[in-house]
Amino acid sequence: MKSSAPNALGRALRDYFTDHLPRVRGMSPHTLRSYRDSLTLLLRYVAAKRRMPVDKLDIGDLDAERTMAFLQDLEDERGSSVSTRNVRLAAVHAFFRYLATTDPNRIEQSQRILGVPFKRSRARPVEYLEYEEIQAVLGSIARTTVAGRRDYALLATMFNTGARVQETLDLRPCDIQFGRPAHVRLVGKGRRERVCPLWPQTADLLKDLLAEGATATNSTRPLFLNSRGHPLTRYGVRYLLRKHCERAGATAPSLKRKRLHPHSMRHSTAIHLLKSGVDFVSISQWLGHASVNTTNRYATVDIEMKRAAISKARPPAPRSRRWRKDRSLLAWLEGL
Repeated sequence: MKSSAPNALGRALRDYFTDHLPRVRGMSPHTLRSYRDSLTLLLRYVAAKRRMPVDKLDIGDLDAERTMAFLQDLEDERGSSVSTRNVRLAAVHAFFRYLATTDPNRIEQSQRILGVPFKRSRARPVEYLEYEEIQAVLGSIARTTVAGRRDYALLATMFNTGARVQETLDLRPCDIQFGRPAHVRLVGKGRRERVCPLWPQTADLLKDLLAEGATATNSTRPLFLNSRGHPLTRYGVRYLLRKHCERAGATAPSLKRKRLHPHSMRHSTAIHLLKSGVDFVSISQWLGHASVNTTNRYATVDIEMKRAAISKARPPAPRSRRWRKDRSLLAWLEGL
């Protein structure tokens, strides 16, 4: 097989990110950034192993063996979880699936990389906050400062809507309807839009936040900003949640035993709605799940609901299986 020109990889990546993903596939900027980060890590790893600059790499340098070594390095050296490893592999698969359709000479190489399997991982328990813990976290926020009022509105909005962290960060004033019924328009995975209702208290918080920043309700800039006036990042939200959870641990010690992250707020919303008697279809639409089967997993999460279910169930009456001398041991065993 004839080797591709050294710039073939660069051309393929440029066309993939500037044309194929945004125009042909219609991928969101968030997905593009995720794919970009994964392929950047792969290129840096292979370049380090080949001891050459990244811009000198050829498509042939990205083979299945180096891809598998890269995935193992993610876990061993970078401490990535299995789920993160699988996300990186999905991005690599997507690129080589595209490459196979644009360069027939690379079909065999692409097939080998597409044959690298995803790794099975142990399902972790869903971490969420009980309603009392949510109150403790919100109560720990000092609303006497501008940052405190922003943090309070941010976490209250995340709990109200159950939005993914990126959906929350992408929220703009023009996406909020303050008139009755108050609601927000969210853009989720696959650019799917949904409307989520707002509690009156949450709507008032957002209205005050806009008024304090002298922001027009039809503004198209992100709603939640940091102290420098730039949009908050996912890492910023993670830091804020951890900070306020640590403070709330003084009044809610159970928070100290939980591994919480921004997505935990989304889980908390689902559990709260489920406990309040909301049906699964409505919860699925509220959270923007592609399938109600994704929502069904919350039915097995809450321990209080399990205890309530077992208390309503009547255990079967025990039957005596005592061994009697006049029965053979074999007959007794068959009767069990």
